[in-house]
Amino acid sequence: MQILDPALHPLMDAYRTCEFTTLGRDGTPLTWPTAFHRRADGTLLVTTSLAFAQKALNVRRDGRVAMLLSDPTGSGLTDPPQVLVTGTAVCPEEIVTSPAGDEAYWSMLFERQPDSRKYVTGAARRLMDWYYMRLLIVVTPTVVLSRPPLARLSPAPAASGPSALLGAALLSAYPTAVLGARDEAGAPLLARTRVTPAEGGYAVESPADRPPVPGPASLLVHRHDERLAAMHNALVRGELRRDGDGWLFVPVKVVEPAGSGGPLDVIGTLRRARRATRAYLDRRGLPRPKVAWPEFQALAATAPRTDG
Repeated sequence: MQILDPALHPLMDAYRTCEFTTLGRDGTPLTWPTAFHRRADGTLLVTTSLAFAQKALNVRRDGRVAMLLSDPTGSGLTDPPQVLVTGTAVCPEEIVTSPAGDEAYWSMLFERQPDSRKYVTGAARRLMDWYYMRLLIVVTPTVVLSRPPLARLSPAPAASGPSALLGAALLSAYPTAVLGARDEAGAPLLARTRVTPAEGGYAVESPADRPPVPGPASLLVHRHDERLAAMHNALVRGELRRDGDGWLFVPVKVVEPAGSGGPLDVIGTLRRARRATRAYLDRRGLPRPKVAWPEFQALAATAPRTDG
């Protein structure tokens, strides 16, 4: 375990989200934005609901993970350094339905995502109980690297015209993407990069501190506002190849989760989340657990308010 440099604590605590990568069954680094909490013992806590358990299942199969802190939206910081954490993770089978023991994590979420307070009261409980059925992923850092602020990355060359590449419209809507690749030992690594359409794929930049190797890879784009709302994220899966002195990402599939559209899309997402939660429990022969609503409600009521 690498002890986190105390000088990095305020920086890491200010970031609202990280890009969190696990390894899929075929070895592809799969990256999604997620909240995290730095614990006093030096580990990092990530949680996921039963409705979106894939990252937990990936960790149980292969505990090698990576986390990149590179989107400072909502942090109050101007051009902060990026932080890359690689390490190992564990995810017990226990389904956690109470904030007990991790009150600091939930208080942080209620403070930073004020809209979430309404989900623990009234009729919203019935619709959102799946969100509070959680699997805990605890990350033990092995390598922690600081990188220059995103603003110091050189701009990508302008594309010569519209691209027919898979994912082109999606990737062009964002100034940068997060490249998920693997190092020579097969462990995941992450780097925020400019993405430029090229012959047969996208030209991407390689991190000098953790060089990748050719193989399965992905590109994540995501955004959120100052209140951790208005979220959108999508993942382009593909293959990373050498291209002369640089790197070429060849896309093969776009994964764009539902829930970022209008009201009908949100309703569909809620239904799918409930079905996925029920399927997770049914596969294990488990009854639907009861959520400790009074405990969550008490934390939501006492969490600091920064939303005016």
